[in-house]
Parts: sequence; C-alpha cells; structure tokens
Amino acid sequence: MPSNVDAQIIDVINQVQKATMAPQVVLTSGAGKAYQSVAQSAAIAIQDAADALRNVSTIATTASGVAMAQLLATGEPKYAEALVTAQGMMKSATEDFAQIGAAASTILKNFPSG
Repeated sequence: MPSNVDAQIIDVINQVQKATMAPQVVLTSGAGKAYQSVAQSAAIAIQDAADALRNVSTIATTASGVAMAQLLATGEPKYAEALVTAQGMMKSATEDFAQIGAAASTILKNFPSG
C-alpha cells in the first residue's frame, strides 16, 4: 500500500541527515572520540602506576619493619642496609609514578581534541 509522506517531513529528514552526516561533523566527532580514547588510556596508565606504587610501598614497608626488628634484635648492620634499600625502592617507585603522570599529561595536552 503506497502512502503519501508530507513534503515537510521529508525535508526535515533530509536536513537532519545533512546536519549530522556533514564531513566536518563526522571529522569533529571522530576526533573527539579519538581524544576520549587517548584520555582514557592515559588515565589507565596513571591508575596502573598508582597500583604499582602502592604495591612497592607495601613491600618496602613490610621489608622495613622486618629489617628494623632484626636490627634491634641483633644489631647487625646488614639490616640497616635493608632499610636503605627499601627507601630506595620507594624513591624509585615515586619517581616512576611522577614520570608516568607527566608523560600521560603531555600526551593528552598535545593530542588534538577535535
């Protein structure tokens, strides 16, 4: 059964299609989606770095506690060296976290947002 569609409805549909499928609209939309994807990847990298920092902190804190207990119990200098090593682990992990955060920020700032 053929049906007659009002010319105004057809015109509105055509105008909406032109407005949403225009090359510049499609390009801008694609660039925005790409930017969001890069931003999400940067956020995940920072979250992973925070998790790594937290894990190193747990290990270093535990090692420090054990080393301190052994140092107090025995007085052996090797346990003082273990404390220095644990502090170095934390310093290195903190620097890694800062570098990853700075790199993610730079990548995101330099990525075109559309």
